[in-house]
Amino acid sequence: MKMPLPHDIARLETEVNATVKAHWKAFLFEGIVLAVLGLAAMIVPPLASLAVAIFLGWMFLISGIAGLFVTFWARQTPGFWWSLFSAALAVLAGGILLARPVEGVLTLTIVVGAYFLAEGVITIMYALEHRRELSGRWSWLVASGVMDILIALLIIAGLPNSAQWAIGLLVGINLMLGGASLVGMALAARQAAG
Repeated sequence: MKMPLPHDIARLETEVNATVKAHWKAFLFEGIVLAVLGLAAMIVPPLASLAVAIFLGWMFLISGIAGLFVTFWARQTPGFWWSLFSAALAVLAGGILLARPVEGVLTLTIVVGAYFLAEGVITIMYALEHRRELSGRWSWLVASGVMDILIALLIIAGLPNSAQWAIGLLVGINLMLGGASLVGMALAARQAAG
């Protein structure tokens, strides 16, 4: 792979800036929609959690069915049985999530809690290992890791009740922050273009 040269990166940045300036209204609209959806998810997290489980169920099901077709189409290739098993597993996971989305939300919440716990520990260990190189910034990583662990403990300690709000709330916060950043970017682009 060829590494981009500094003048290639500068040209790419210029092109991205020009595109954002030319289409700032689209970015503004998308940001507002994401922020509204995020707010809705934060107001009604159980509904948002259920929507996430159903969405993931459809994603697994569709990708599994597509995987089955591709696997049978290319059945002469090495790894046929592993590919078949993987596709069937995706179909099964999708079917279970769609048939029992409430239980799927509980399972997803457990996975998210475990993820935050592991991510928090890893972040703290990373910060401690690199505190010499990161000088004053390593404490921010430790704080981030501690927050991840606190979120994990809050989710895990609250099970099964936390399954009602955890996924929806986290998705809502993510949508709100993503929408706000797009709105900010669009307004800055409008100001620069005007």
